[in-house]
Amino acid sequence: MSGRLLVVAPSWIGDCVCTQPLLARLIEREPGLQIDVFAPAWVAPVFERMPQVREILHNPFGHGKFDFAGRRRRGRELAGRYARAMVLPNSWKSALLPFFARVPERTGFVGEARYGLLTRCHKLDEQATPQLAERYAQLAEAPGARPPLPLPALGFTRDAGAEAATLAALDLPAGGGQVVFCPGAEYGEAKRWPPIYFAELAQKFARPGAPVLLLGSAKDAPVGAEIEQVAAGAARNLCGSTNLAQALDLIATARLAVSNDSGLMHVAAAFGTPLVALYGSSSPNYTPPLSARARVLWTHPECSPCFKRTCPLGHFRCMIDLSPTIVGRAAEELLHADAAGTASLIPIHDPQPT
Repeated sequence: MSGRLLVVAPSWIGDCVCTQPLLARLIEREPGLQIDVFAPAWVAPVFERMPQVREILHNPFGHGKFDFAGRRRRGRELAGRYARAMVLPNSWKSALLPFFARVPERTGFVGEARYGLLTRCHKLDEQATPQLAERYAQLAEAPGARPPLPLPALGFTRDAGAEAATLAALDLPAGGGQVVFCPGAEYGEAKRWPPIYFAELAQKFARPGAPVLLLGSAKDAPVGAEIEQVAAGAARNLCGSTNLAQALDLIATARLAVSNDSGLMHVAAAFGTPLVALYGSSSPNYTPPLSARARVLWTHPECSPCFKRTCPLGHFRCMIDLSPTIVGRAAEELLHADAAGTASLIPIHDPQPT
């Protein structure tokens, strides 16, 4: 039991990707450590690609679901298996499982006054640790200490057999090399680049017989259908037609990804796929793609970041001003730099266009 750690994971794909630097740091310091992750089934493919994770335990509690009795029952089933636990979400209910499992050392941020549920409490200093990945990594330190920087790099493992099967199932070339766009954003429409812009960009990067692939969940299918229609053959809508594991395979084999600030954006960063990341209502200072092969575009008007689900001012300037010309130029420059082996820096934002 002494070498086993239970991590209570977040529920968002992008947040899950951002846990990898924490897990990597823990393994660096304790090579024999066995890390199990308690996570919802829909994010399990993300943790399956992390070499630091030994086992994924299914979290049956839906987003926002309390179920006190269920959490107590599941916790008691895990009693005696772990010496340590880390609770990454800040909610009170997320700390119940390791408490009921009687894990001796339970680490997390104070969050919703969780002093009784946690034994090793951290306090969040947003100025000192502006990035989400840094905040997670702080949990590997003593309370009050900041995580050493730079953080360990992201690095998802690839499964050649699964990738080949996914490409074959979708009637795509065996070698990959496709361009993928990720036009969705689970949080809300304020994080989504306009569909007509994605359609215009698809016409620039599509090749004969090789349309740009649109990836996302079933919720993104209507947006994908709109892009596909306007792109007039330059885009193929796969939103909702693949599972997450297949989407990971397609991103891993892509030559370029263009994405809103979303979970799939972070997946592209974790695979090291050349990536153009589009920011509007959110901030790359908080959740940047952690990759040297990424280019971040953010026009940063005075109202951004607002972190709202819809534009509170109605003009949507943060995304409207980010034209297909700007994004297309950035993508071409990234591909050229990547081919030349010179893509090594992550610009935080481009200047606001005139």
